[in-house]
Amino acid sequence: MNASADIAIRLRRAEFNRALATTDLAAIGPLLAIDAILVTGSDSAIIAGRKAQLLAWKREFAAASPTIYTRTPESVIVSAVEPVAMEHGHWQGVTGDLRVSGTYSAKWRLIGAQWVIVAEIFVTLA
Repeated sequence: MNASADIAIRLRRAEFNRALATTDLAAIGPLLAIDAILVTGSDSAIIAGRKAQLLAWKREFAAASPTIYTRTPESVIVSAVEPVAMEHGHWQGVTGDLRVSGTYSAKWRLIGAQWVIVAEIFVTLA
């Protein structure tokens, strides 16, 4: 299960990246648990729940020049005892010539047949 879970999570992350790049709000919802939590990279604001995150992405996508975020997994560690996994990687956001970047961790949970994000924490480093 670990190898297939690793691949499934990386594919789900690629789906999320595509949704962000194409500002596809509808594609983001199924990737998030209903009670997903996101801690932002700069001010550590907490965005709690799928609805709140979708609202935040809707505002971002409506910007004159939305920031395009990409998350790149470096490792996925799958639990041997629970249907959960931890993803670690680096992220970047690009708006025109402005780039910000950092590191992140994401907790995933297998719900039904799909891996969904239950928590993400970002740290802005550059």
